[in-house]
Amino acid sequence: MFVKICGITNEDDALLAVAMGADAVGFVFAPSSRQVAAQQVYDITRRLPPEILTVGVFRDELPARVIDIVNRSGVRGAQLHGHETPEDVAAVAKQVRWVIKAVAAGSPDARRADQFGTDLIHVDATTPGSGTLFDWSLVDEVPGGLRLILAGGLTPDNVGAAVRQVQPWGVDVSTGVEKSPGKKDALKVKAFIERAREAAPVQYVGPDEMPYDWADDE
Repeated sequence: MFVKICGITNEDDALLAVAMGADAVGFVFAPSSRQVAAQQVYDITRRLPPEILTVGVFRDELPARVIDIVNRSGVRGAQLHGHETPEDVAAVAKQVRWVIKAVAAGSPDARRADQFGTDLIHVDATTPGSGTLFDWSLVDEVPGGLRLILAGGLTPDNVGAAVRQVQPWGVDVSTGVEKSPGKKDALKVKAFIERAREAAPVQYVGPDEMPYDWADDE
């Protein structure tokens, strides 16, 4: 079970997520109360283990701008969280190894998620990053054969039920493990990761599924 802790704003929280067993950490470059600067993220990413996937989160940004910020910040992946077209995603993917396309549950983009040229698909609520739950049955509209990352209002209290019902490839959380906006709660992070993995079917943790060598940029 792939677990991403998003909305990281400081080095301590990044190291905390890693220590608790997260596979990935996310940094928000889009306008947000958790928005961080590229140089600040670079100072954090260079201190993280190479096996951790670092992801920059963007919304409706020009592909060239996404690529520039990815390079300056030192992250390895880009999460495109707006109304990016398949052409936009492809342009980013030419320069960025790991591209995650976020879609809103129940939207046309969710139903055509297999057309974006990446199999890493992040499914969120209608208002991305709002920390609100959505009807998990809407995930059934997403085409099969994709690595689905479930988000949207997940917390340590509901992530187990979410994983059992949806059976995603991974989960993503930000507000659900915070003690205040932009500040993570160590106990919540620990509980979230543990409960997500406890609820995952055995095949989700086998050698054919995980881990991935995120550090391999060849």
